[in-house]
Amino acid sequence: MAVAQNTTRESKVNTAKASGRRSVRYNSIDDLLADAERLAKSPHRTIGNWSLGMILKHISDAYKMGLDGAAFMAPWPLRWYLRTFMKQRFLQGPMPAGFKLPKRAASLLPSETSPADGLAALQKVTSRWKSESQRAIHPALGNLTPAEWDQLELRHAELHMSFVLPESSG
Repeated sequence: MAVAQNTTRESKVNTAKASGRRSVRYNSIDDLLADAERLAKSPHRTIGNWSLGMILKHISDAYKMGLDGAAFMAPWPLRWYLRTFMKQRFLQGPMPAGFKLPKRAASLLPSETSPADGLAALQKVTSRWKSESQRAIHPALGNLTPAEWDQLELRHAELHMSFVLPESSG
């Protein structure tokens, strides 16, 4: 089995302008998991600021937030604006790159994590996601149906996984 490659950055990449990203579209959690497993077990590189392990951990933390709730809420005017004008865009995708999480959402910023540990976290939380029907209130979009939560999490995963590129083994 090939060892996954971590990418380190000497300077921050402006992810809103990063070129060369993959086109990624997931129709189900199983699609996401298959892609994550393939990348975690093969040589790869990232073109953003995070390693694959960090990306997988961040995605798993977002799923966990959908199950257990967030420790923060966006300010009311922002929640109203996002629900009214941006919700359908976020559900149908693609999500725009370059968004910087506010300080109140710092718990969603991952520390360095190995691809294996990030994958294990994602596998564990998506197993819960599939077996538990209750969803928390989204801190920016408010109440979402389970189907809307599914779409939001897949669009979010597509955004981050688009920064991970498989390396050819030849």
